[in-house]
Amino acid sequence: MRRPPISGLVLADGWLAPYEREIQARLRLYDAQVARLRRRYGSLLECAAGYKRMGFNRDGESGEWVYREWAPGARALYLIGDFNEWNRESHRMTRRPDGVWEIRLHADALQHGQRVKVHVVGADNEHRDRVPAWIRYTRQDAQTYDYCGMIWDPATPYEWKNKRWNPAQVRVPFIYETHVGMAGEEERIHSYREFADNVLPRVAALGYNVVQIMAIQEHPYYGSFGYHVSSFFAPCNRFGTPEDLKYLIDTAHGMGIAVLLDVVHSHAVKNVAEGLNNFDGSGGQYFHAGERDSFHPDWDSCLFDYGKPEVLEFLLSNLRWWLEEFHFDGFRFDGVTSMLYLHHGHEPFTDLGCYFNTQVNVDAVTYLQLAATLVQQVCPGAFAIAEDMSGMPGLCRPLDEGGFGFTHRLAMGLPDYWIKLLKEKKDEEWSVGDMWYTLINRRYGEPNIAYAESHDQALVGDKTIAFRLMDAEMYTHMSCDMQSLVVDRGIALHKMIRLATLAAGGEGWLNFMGNEFGHPEWIDFPREGNGNSYKYCRRQWSLVDNKLLRYKELNAFDAAMLKLAKEKNLLAAAPARPLNMDEENQVMAFERGGLVFVFNWNGSRAIADYLLPAPFHGEWKVLLDSDSAAFGGFGRQDHGVRHFTDKKQNLSLYLLPRTVMVLGAAYQGGRPG
Repeated sequence: MRRPPISGLVLADGWLAPYEREIQARLRLYDAQVARLRRRYGSLLECAAGYKRMGFNRDGESGEWVYREWAPGARALYLIGDFNEWNRESHRMTRRPDGVWEIRLHADALQHGQRVKVHVVGADNEHRDRVPAWIRYTRQDAQTYDYCGMIWDPATPYEWKNKRWNPAQVRVPFIYETHVGMAGEEERIHSYREFADNVLPRVAALGYNVVQIMAIQEHPYYGSFGYHVSSFFAPCNRFGTPEDLKYLIDTAHGMGIAVLLDVVHSHAVKNVAEGLNNFDGSGGQYFHAGERDSFHPDWDSCLFDYGKPEVLEFLLSNLRWWLEEFHFDGFRFDGVTSMLYLHHGHEPFTDLGCYFNTQVNVDAVTYLQLAATLVQQVCPGAFAIAEDMSGMPGLCRPLDEGGFGFTHRLAMGLPDYWIKLLKEKKDEEWSVGDMWYTLINRRYGEPNIAYAESHDQALVGDKTIAFRLMDAEMYTHMSCDMQSLVVDRGIALHKMIRLATLAAGGEGWLNFMGNEFGHPEWIDFPREGNGNSYKYCRRQWSLVDNKLLRYKELNAFDAAMLKLAKEKNLLAAAPARPLNMDEENQVMAFERGGLVFVFNWNGSRAIADYLLPAPFHGEWKVLLDSDSAAFGGFGRQDHGVRHFTDKKQNLSLYLLPRTVMVLGAAYQGGRPG
């Protein structure tokens, strides 16, 4: 492919001009890898059809079962399972020149629901029973905790009730991040179907148009939050069957909600019994060999070798599998920063050179470009959201410009900022200038997903914004008929922080399940340290449903905030621009999408007749007021008051402590705004 002499990235950002050579080199590496994959597989799309060739499939003509496994270093492979009473010698597989082992069985030899493994005699001459790498469902024995692959071939395939939902219809994503197992109130693991029937209606009622589901790819340790994956093609068996997951996605599509998979291609669990680690006994295969490159220093997990065509086939096929078989509408790619750099994000990013030096993992760069390209080929308009805290230039710019092709990047600095602020300073000391700079500091032209708190901050060892603001008083003073200065302050700041982040922080919004109503407890997965308890591994929906408790007020504000943002197409508008940053009074005012946002962060000072420059002349009306009684405020503003600009195009407003007002034009130039 002929590339332009100057990349679009440099044309858009002249500061990148010194790195034009490196940007072009990345494009050449991408083109070379695509050419290699085309020679080997025919096309990128066909490369990503590996699940039709590998693992367990039926021959289209004879109906025979064909099982294939890539294990180039192995000395021998034997298929074992219920079908042959686990005989480790009766069903020897045949090795092809490309390192793929194969066996064919009669059409009736394997039955739906049967357990299977592959016995591998490795390059190290060790004999191990392994879960097949491309297996599509697993089951764990309740007594021995042993994982087995399962033949999943139901007589009646799932019948989709809703047409494949077009993710391009969701131009601005309002994402509800979820974990199915802990999505119910009872102290147990909850199911895909329970989530579909009980939680999705809540998500739809709040106004979210995307659900992002974590912990779908099979993982042996529940407490890993799904990030130590063992079987990449298998939906987590704890929550139900593959058909149950399809029911969840189908139900969401029927509600007009897109569904994203939190996909983990940044690393894999190091477990040998359940995962891919040392599969053929060679010490590498899917992963890097050698102590320095093979394991992640923080996550204690295996690192993929993105330079091998077989690994690319495995990972790209994994993306296509979830899109085609389960009708997912895209992905949130976990751990992108770790993938991009050999130091895994452990070194500071002090200048642009840090994004183009020898610490960049060029094989991972190429893989991510391939992955983003493939996602759009399989499902045009699908989301590809990168969890990257480094700010890699071009990550969310088109490949033809020299970018990666992702649709969005998570604004990871925002939740870190809010928690640091809450930890270190009283709100009387907050600087609106620092706040504003943090909210708007991003690579424009590369869409960001803004969020105020992450799922990590809901886990034991940290605290959510609500819990950090109100702490113990959430257990004793959340009744509507009780007075608490702590709770009043907490509810006020919770609303303000979330709205400021949504309105100025990006081009999309993300909320973790329960944070919208200030869930009062952390998440603690069952483990040895808590007696394997599920007490804190759940969501207490009864709290927000209880009309006598104040959680409903935060929930109502969240719904109103999203409704306004969607009706005014706020996050598709140009970036927010400041109207006034008043450090003395702690007033922050900005405009976006024709709306005026006025925050008074001061906890004690009400300001009468506060003059604020308006974007244009005319009458303005209050569209959202955090002090409304329905949102846990005191209802002190008279919304019947009409707000007109003066001759200097200023608005005169009454600003109450710890409140935010959003104003929109009632009339502009004599016409309704």
